[in-house]
Amino acid sequence: MNLIIDVGNTYVKFAVFKDGQLVDKITSKTRRFISGLRTTLKKFDEFERAIISSVGKLPKAKVDTLQRELNVLILDNNTKVPFKNNYATPKTLGVDRIALVSASVQQFPNTNALIIDAGTCITYDFINSKNEYQGGAISPGIRLRYRALNNLTANLPLLETEQPKNLIGDSTANSIHSGVVYGIVNEIDGIVKEYSQKHKDLTVILTGGDAEFLSNQLKSGIFANSNFLLEGLNFILEYNLDE
Repeated sequence: MNLIIDVGNTYVKFAVFKDGQLVDKITSKTRRFISGLRTTLKKFDEFERAIISSVGKLPKAKVDTLQRELNVLILDNNTKVPFKNNYATPKTLGVDRIALVSASVQQFPNTNALIIDAGTCITYDFINSKNEYQGGAISPGIRLRYRALNNLTANLPLLETEQPKNLIGDSTANSIHSGVVYGIVNEIDGIVKEYSQKHKDLTVILTGGDAEFLSNQLKSGIFANSNFLLEGLNFILEYNLDE
């Protein structure tokens, strides 16, 4: 049984995999990492190993606590991965993107794949059918766009995410919803179209916290999987055991 830990800027996910299948997932605030870990360990006492991925800087004391409990693989840019990395600056490639590409290798082998992770940022990652990671793009996510409009202007309010009622906003609030949401939808559809023109057999995977919100609005045919990153982390853990 594997323990998969994905530490984000706000939340941490503790996922439990058995025989390659996700059997449980616990989410807590990142600042409550230790209590979330204790809850998971109390619920399951059969872990053989663990992997941790952190997009931020998890305090060393918390990592030490985890290592006292389990045999832990800490994912970084030196970890063995199941693809060739052609990124020009491999040491700057986020561990979350490494996990997503690894999941693609496992689930869609020898395929031209574009993985879109719609979270705090929207990341686009492309791996070709030769198992070569090429790179992608990073842009602001939904909440970042709402916050930027509020923080960088004098009079625009900070709104909660909402599906626009119409393309043409008839109030300031409706105009913001239209601009943010339709802006992102058209960005994603446009980028997928550009990749599809270059790679006719392109597979597109959508994941991340906003995947469900966006999936029904996109024109592009996609595979939506909110657990794609966790599955990639589990695959990396198993891959390193086999090496």
